[in-house]
Amino acid sequence: MAHTFRRCSLALIFITMWLLIKAKIDECKRGDVTVKPSRVILLGSTVNISCSLKPRQGCSPYSRRNKLILYKFDRRINFHHGHSLNAQVTGLPLGTTLFVCKLACINSDEIQICGAEILVGKNKGNCAATWEKRTQVHPPITTELSGPKNLTWQKQCKDHYCDYLDFGINLTPESPESNFTAKVTAVNSLGSSSSFPSTFTFLDIVRPLPPWDIRIKFQKASSVSRCTLYWRDEGLVLLNRLRYRPSNSRLWNMVNVTEARGRHDLLDLKPFTEYEFQISSKLHLYKGSWSDWSETLRAQTPEEEPTGMLDVWYMKRHIDYSRQQISLFWKNLSVSEARGKILHYQVTLQELTGGKVMTQNITGHTSWTTVISRTGNWAVAVSAANSKGSSLPTRINIMNLCEAGLLAPHQVSANSESMDSILVTWQPPRKDLSAVQEYVVEWRQLHPGDDTQIPLNWLRSPSYNVSALISENIKPYTCYEIRVYALSEDQGGCSSILGNSKHKAPLSGPHINAITEEKGSILISWNSIPVQEQMGCLLHYRIYWKERDSNSQPQLCEIPYRVSQNSHPINGLQPRVTYVLWMTALTAAGESSQGNEREFCLQGEDTAALGQAPDRLVHA
Repeated sequence: MAHTFRRCSLALIFITMWLLIKAKIDECKRGDVTVKPSRVILLGSTVNISCSLKPRQGCSPYSRRNKLILYKFDRRINFHHGHSLNAQVTGLPLGTTLFVCKLACINSDEIQICGAEILVGKNKGNCAATWEKRTQVHPPITTELSGPKNLTWQKQCKDHYCDYLDFGINLTPESPESNFTAKVTAVNSLGSSSSFPSTFTFLDIVRPLPPWDIRIKFQKASSVSRCTLYWRDEGLVLLNRLRYRPSNSRLWNMVNVTEARGRHDLLDLKPFTEYEFQISSKLHLYKGSWSDWSETLRAQTPEEEPTGMLDVWYMKRHIDYSRQQISLFWKNLSVSEARGKILHYQVTLQELTGGKVMTQNITGHTSWTTVISRTGNWAVAVSAANSKGSSLPTRINIMNLCEAGLLAPHQVSANSESMDSILVTWQPPRKDLSAVQEYVVEWRQLHPGDDTQIPLNWLRSPSYNVSALISENIKPYTCYEIRVYALSEDQGGCSSILGNSKHKAPLSGPHINAITEEKGSILISWNSIPVQEQMGCLLHYRIYWKERDSNSQPQLCEIPYRVSQNSHPINGLQPRVTYVLWMTALTAAGESSQGNEREFCLQGEDTAALGQAPDRLVHA
């Protein structure tokens, strides 16, 4: 007994082409456009397009002054100087493509000559039957297909290996739900055997073409609150499903729409975001198969006015008795808050006592520095602007962030959490705890000397928190100066500590640059270890010394590391004895190799420049 099933695909049915929407082309008064072999072609076919001018319709009687240009939609694809133009076009997509021929004359706008639409489709699907053979005997096979209005088709296969028959007929959608029945019969000298009849409808075996010519239109250029998606479809389609997502997302939003007629409104898109759109079609609400997804449309939504407020922080630095430097810093708005490309920031500085705006500045950077008087009460406001407007300004009062000792957090610690993060913990102020509104943890790379160009980082923490994990711009083997501020409404207190995410012993020791004698003691001066060789936060310096040519263990003095320190005295050395001295540095991971060696000899009451030959010092 043979088992039968059917296979048939419907592509574009040319008899329904007239249902497609046609583009309007002006009447061809100046010339003609011809398309060969036809304006209706199969997918993958090549067409020849010709454009010719009618008599006395060119720029001048001289053909070389006539420049004919062929456009595919609004894209120029060919041109030629003369009275005619010929172009061969391949690779046209399914659906309708508009070609327009224009004439360009010197010192004048292009003139439209004529145009043509070319419609691309696929052959109608032929209905075919396949079956599974259950025996090694290969008798002749007869396949019978019956349909509505008592129509019957029959075809015989005499091939010994036959398991497929193409009827060479087309099923039309005149009655989409009409039943068709297929039956396969095998005949030999012993008799015949037939399969069970297989019944199906037009909708069971037909898949529509995927939609094409997808485009999107935003109702207002300044808003994405409503936009409309347009597409073109086969005329028999009753149901569409749309899916869309931001280009950087894996999750699709899905919408089913009935009788959409090639358009649907979307209401939930985000501003200034690139989206991907795809559409699929179905011929019946409940029966049949979905088409393949259409080609992807990618489009970016328009900008909207920024929302949210900037996170602003600042530093103060005294210049002299009457002036101070204020450096403002702020973080970029998130993409969802910026809602467009931020073009600039507006900074307003105001003296509150007089109520007068002193400075307004526009900058493209995320920091701004100015010099103001040390007297008076100052406030700043900072806002971000894109092409549609500005965010609400962030307003802060400038105060001495470490002035209130009673508000200073205590027991501040900084411990490595990973290669690129540090856990900072602290205890609340011992007094005025209820006045704390928030904590700010600030960190920047430790850089002895001028640190005005070192980036500043910070994060805010609510008043009930006593820890923060810092990871922004944290690198291993680098020391950071970390401050924890406790802020009330009009004052602040702070504590600081050094911390690193990973450390090892320094790569070198300090370089001694001078030794001087001062009233029986020695003052040693050195150059700091280069930042890139410190390999973390330095904890101590060690100064070693011993008598020259002595085999005894050296004596040492260990001093705590301080950023600004570069000299230290040593007492109790014997006069007129030559010593050798060197230095090392320590992190929590270990001690560096020694730095350079220097010799010195204490002269008692005399003062001499040290580091020279000891015999010269003796005779000084």
